[in-house]
Parts: sequence; structure tokens; C-alpha cells
Amino acid sequence: MNLKVVITSIFAAGLILSCSAAPQSLVVMTHDSFAISEPVIAAFEEEYDAEVTFLPSGDAGSTLNRAILSKDAPVADVLYGVDNTFLSRAIDEQLFLPYAPDALSDVVPQVSLVQGKQMVPINYGDVCINYDKSYFAERNLAIPRSLDDLLQPEYGGLLVVENPATSSPGLAFLLATVAEYGPSGYLEYWQALKDNGLVVVNDWETAYYTNFSGSAGQGPQPMVVSYGTSPAAEVIFAGTDLDDAPTASLVGKNMCFRQIEYAGVLKGTQQLTLAQAFMDFMLSPAFQSDIPLNMFVYPVNQEAAIPQEFTDFAQVPDEPAEVDPAIVAQYRESWIAAWRELFTN
Repeated sequence: MNLKVVITSIFAAGLILSCSAAPQSLVVMTHDSFAISEPVIAAFEEEYDAEVTFLPSGDAGSTLNRAILSKDAPVADVLYGVDNTFLSRAIDEQLFLPYAPDALSDVVPQVSLVQGKQMVPINYGDVCINYDKSYFAERNLAIPRSLDDLLQPEYGGLLVVENPATSSPGLAFLLATVAEYGPSGYLEYWQALKDNGLVVVNDWETAYYTNFSGSAGQGPQPMVVSYGTSPAAEVIFAGTDLDDAPTASLVGKNMCFRQIEYAGVLKGTQQLTLAQAFMDFMLSPAFQSDIPLNMFVYPVNQEAAIPQEFTDFAQVPDEPAEVDPAIVAQYRESWIAAWRELFTN
């Protein structure tokens, strides 16, 4: 055989081998609060000879907006982080290809499955009012047991909440009041809270670390809208061993709003098989067990491990507030606009 032909053939074979060895690429669009351990992702990449790139896209609303604006030429294969306050909008925009991982049979009953399996639940958590235990104990002040209790004069000026127009937990708490008092009564309740000295700030960080008297905040308000897992986080990040959490949650009926986060395979993906494999992976015990200490929410897979600190110090409400996602999608903006008008006058 001609030496030139042999060399050319060897070079061509090497080039083909090199190309075939390149890992598959998968892009996952997420909100900015997404976090998972690198070794967990590395295990998926090794198993599927893949390279996973995460595309942070702002808060949950901004992430969904980006997916909608790019749906004719999607910039990702998988979208993670649509919660139940935006769920109906995501479904209505027809962004996703139906896919039902086998592990859906292991999902806890606390979360709802999306009809048609266009989106898959990944985690859940409760937005609740947290309170500073020492503040109430030192003043022999009773713990509020209901949303109505917060209107009593002894709690005047003691609660800080986030603006629902700019904050996810703020919106969740607004929805809790809609669930309790209805679309025709929630605004009257907020007027009463305002009259009782309610404090409003723009974001969770300001509310928790500046205004809240518990934790590192040392502020003037002993109650703050935060998360049912915040007391567990207080223990985990205390820097010293604690026998008890310095904070706790108010978990009376409709005092907490349950947030459920979903993921889905985006229409237009060029990596359908790999994207579906990643959906399976997100419901696997390995991924699910890594969720709590990274994002401080609960995994949906009943086989996942729950940190002992969650068991000991986090609280899960028996009767969380629920509002139909379709109703939320229809009225969310008008509810927020009415709230904004109330608090700017």
C-alpha cells in the first residue's frame, strides 16, 4: 500500500477516534439559588461521558422568562427551578417535552405531580414565619398560633416581611394570606397588619440578617418570614455545638406556604436522551440526598437521606397553605399590584 495512503488513513482514524471521545454536552438552566455538590455532578458526567454546564438565570421568575423568550431557539436542554407559583405559566407556554422518570413512584405525598408529566417535582420546602425564642421567653410573650393572632396589639411592630413584588418568600407569604382569607379578604388582612406596625423590606437577606432579632441579625423584629428549615440552618452554621435551635417556626394552619420546585426537558433539545437521563438522575437517591444541606429544602424522593438537623430542628406544617397554580397564574400580578398600592399609600 502507498505509504501516503497509509499515513492518511491512520490520521483519519485517529481524528475519528478523537472526535468520538469528546464528551456529550448538557446545559441546565437554573435559578441563582441552585446548588449541588460537585462530586455528585461528576458522578453523572462520568457515567454518561458528559459535560454538564449550569446556566444561572436570576430568580425563579427571571429564569422562566428567559426560557420563554428563547423557546424557539432554546439555550438549554433542561430547566430546573420553576416553582408552583409559576407552574401554570410554564405549562401554558408549552416549553417542555413530557417525561416521567421511573422514580416518580417514590415521590413523597406532600408534593403534587404535574398532569401529563411535563414537569417533575424535585424538592419542596415551606415558607413560614420564624421567631426568636429568647425574645418571647424573656418577655413571657405568648407565641402566635394563627395569622389572626398577629393582629393583636402585643405583636405590633414585631414582624418583618419581604416585598412580594421583589422576593420569593414575600410572594409565598402573600399567597398564604390569600389561602386563609380569600382573594376578597387578603388585602383587608394586610391593611390590618400594616396598622399594627408591620415592617416591609425588599429581600430575604435584609429581613433575616438586618431586621430579625434572632441569628446574626440582632435587629428589632423577633419575627420574620423565612423558611421552615431556617432553625436547622441556625444549628448547622452556628460555629459551635448547639443543643437547641435559637429560632423556631410558626406552623399553624395556613401560616406557611409550601413551595415545590420542578424541572423539565426543554423542547428543542439536541440531547434528548442525555436530558432524560439527567431528569432520572435528579430523582436518584444520590442527587436527592445532596439537596437538603445545599439548598435547605426537602428532597421529594422518599428513599433520600434527611440530615439529622432537619429531623431535630426543622418543622413541617401539617396544614400548609395551598393555592391552585392556575389561580396563582391568573391573579398573581393583580394581587401583587393591589398589595403594592396599599403599601405605597
